Amino acid sequence: MNVLKIEIPGVIQPQERPRFSRRGKNVVTHDAPKSKDFKDFVKLVAWQNKPSELITGPIKLQADIYIMPPKKYHTGPKRALIASGELRPTTKPDADNLIKGIKDGMSKIIWHDDAQIVEMNVRKFYSERPRAEVTIEWSESKW
Repeated sequence: MNVLKIEIPGVIQPQERPRFSRRGKNVVTHDAPKSKDFKDFVKLVAWQNKPSELITGPIKLQADIYIMPPKKYHTGPKRALIASGELRPTTKPDADNLIKGIKDGMSKIIWHDDAQIVEMNVRKFYSERPRAEVTIEWSESKW
């Protein structure tokens, strides 16, 4: 079993709805600017951490996403609950929108295609240091 751990520092940008434009009679879709910028940043981090060869086998993906707590949680008992991991984000952005930009940014750099992900676990936590901690496990043989 191979394991690769990557930390993506900073605020994790949720995937926004695609934008549409017309080019003659054709309708073209493209990423919203914030989503595109975030994916480009993830690609940079992925290049700095990429394995010697593109992963081609099945992948287990674990992502712990740390979000800044709301200002109302910066005092007293809420702070202790955050530190212990008992108080977790239950508001937007959704976990699936947070992981989309990470997956898209790592595709073709860490692994060949998102379809290789056979198991995925995404968890949201509060932290004063926003980031994503991504663990990728793979085997060249089929599980």
